[in-house]
Amino acid sequence: MATSTQILYALIGTGFTFLATVLGSSLVFFFKKEVNMLLQKAFLGFAAGIMIAASVWSLLIPSIEMAEGSVLPAAIGFVLGGIFLMLLDNLLPHIHARNNLQEGLPSNLKRPTMLVFAVTLHNIPEGMAVGLSFALVAQNPENGALASSLALAIGMGLQNFPEGAAISLPLKKEGLSNKKAFLLGSASGIVEPIAGVLAVLIASSILTLMPWLLSFAAGAMIYVVVEELIPEANLGEHSHIGTASVMLGFLVMMVLDVVLG
Repeated sequence: MATSTQILYALIGTGFTFLATVLGSSLVFFFKKEVNMLLQKAFLGFAAGIMIAASVWSLLIPSIEMAEGSVLPAAIGFVLGGIFLMLLDNLLPHIHARNNLQEGLPSNLKRPTMLVFAVTLHNIPEGMAVGLSFALVAQNPENGALASSLALAIGMGLQNFPEGAAISLPLKKEGLSNKKAFLLGSASGIVEPIAGVLAVLIASSILTLMPWLLSFAAGAMIYVVVEELIPEANLGEHSHIGTASVMLGFLVMMVLDVVLG
């Protein structure tokens, strides 16, 4: 079973990334208009780059190492994570701020709610990744895992900050007050601590599941990157900003993991 220390560590790690979302959402009090389209593309690309690098260095490589060099748990977990997010993407009613096409099952939910659900999809694998990473620190505090976990949390926080603004500002444009837009934008990030703690509880119940769950989170994140972030970062003209931002995000996360890890 998961120890109280593992749960506490998972809450600390995911609490930091959640706080980054809250701070990003607070920008609704300082900006009157939605974020410039080029800046949105840059944010999306940067988030994509961070998630790709984090999936490799912070999730897949540790998964293979924990499985004593076996690639099977990493490969199967990776595929299952992608399938899981694909199912959620097709079931959960949501809509993206950049278009009016509803995805998921038919629903009578209001547009602001579905905008929040779109970001919530992204946050599930991020919460799993950070929660599991910090639980490993609690399990083996002297194996250097703390630095790698801090790098992952910082990377996720860096991309959650603009993500918070990217949800609260469109909500304001929908006619919501600053306070409601801020609260809903912040609420989109609360799924990270929830997903993180649940993943830790499952992994700790059967320790051998940890490599599978790490790669599962990686597969889920890569699905989000390929399905949502990169296509949206390259919409329309001037797509070079999105491509450059993906590379920058990857570089930042890689450097963080190598330097801190």
